[in-house]
Amino acid sequence: MAIVKMQTARTTLSDPIAAAEDLLKQLEGVTPKLVTLFASRDRDQQALNRAVRERLPAGTRLVGATTNGELDNQGIYRGNVVLGALYGDFEVGLGLGTGLTLDAVGAGAMAMKRAAQDLGVRQQDIDSRKFVGLVIDDGFRYKKEELLLGILEKNPALILVGGGASDHELDPAKQSALLHVDGEVATDCVLVALFKTNAPWAALRSHWYVPTGERLVITKVDESAQRALEIDGKPAALRYSELLGIPVEELEYGKPRGFAAQPTALKVGREYFIRSPWKALPDHSILFANLLEEGTELELMKLGDMAGLTRSFFQDELPRRVQNPQAALLFHCGGRMYYSHVVGTTAQLADTLRHAPPAAGMNVNFEIYSGFHINTTLTVLAFGGN
Repeated sequence: MAIVKMQTARTTLSDPIAAAEDLLKQLEGVTPKLVTLFASRDRDQQALNRAVRERLPAGTRLVGATTNGELDNQGIYRGNVVLGALYGDFEVGLGLGTGLTLDAVGAGAMAMKRAAQDLGVRQQDIDSRKFVGLVIDDGFRYKKEELLLGILEKNPALILVGGGASDHELDPAKQSALLHVDGEVATDCVLVALFKTNAPWAALRSHWYVPTGERLVITKVDESAQRALEIDGKPAALRYSELLGIPVEELEYGKPRGFAAQPTALKVGREYFIRSPWKALPDHSILFANLLEEGTELELMKLGDMAGLTRSFFQDELPRRVQNPQAALLFHCGGRMYYSHVVGTTAQLADTLRHAPPAAGMNVNFEIYSGFHINTTLTVLAFGGN
């Protein structure tokens, strides 16, 4: 029999030592192998890291990140610290890749190499049935697609799940993110936590959209590969406005009838990976969060039952995919959280978390699922027992 379990703790205390004492008191009786630390960006991360590390057992590993909101089974918070203490039948290796801005591919490769070395396994010997990777990056560097190329360079079959460290600051000029890897707190980096286990596990994702059956083609992009200049051979924003039947001014993500209500998705097999547009620009181009390629066909999606689909994911899909679920690490899109505020469904969304197995997580700056950079999605790494 193999099983991975998790116990969670949360504190509102702001003093680092008092917060660490409160968190670790809630974990009494558990000797975790790995602790996840999801902390509001306004906390003193260095002091918090030091206080938590001093109180953890000597062999316990630590990973974490700054957030734009914290999650557990009781709800979604702002300004808190949430710990997830994982224990049971698994081994874990940690790797940090630095210099994300200058060389994202190299940073991803470095993080993966170090995680494999830490776990004592050669990268070429990693079996995707028994290994899974947790990835957290500095979300404000917008380098997910490149760093994923580095992580998967020697291990293309490895399953990955995670998201970007974030900040509650709305001014882009002031936003910053920090990552925790054991006693180190760093920015402009990516971490990989490589798990090896015989226990049941799955990387999952949940969104609240349904396909419309209507497709569009990205026919022209700019040199950055992030702006769609033309869709279906027409100026991108004008074509999207035409498809949705609303003015261009209402397209921007977060507006009730715009991109957040009807995003695009990349269809892979039977799955839809949300890759929502972000902003319509004055030249009628559209800025996307992910990289674009000319000729890509995307499907237009429409909003479904936001809370109902999320609740069904926790009640039905997760237990179907993971035998006897005991732990869930949650990476919840910050844009998804913002849109729930716009349309008034935040309380119902938070209530769905009580249907999850023991859970700890954060609102992130874009998500990672397998080898994809996606958005407007909840990505999950879940463990169980057999």
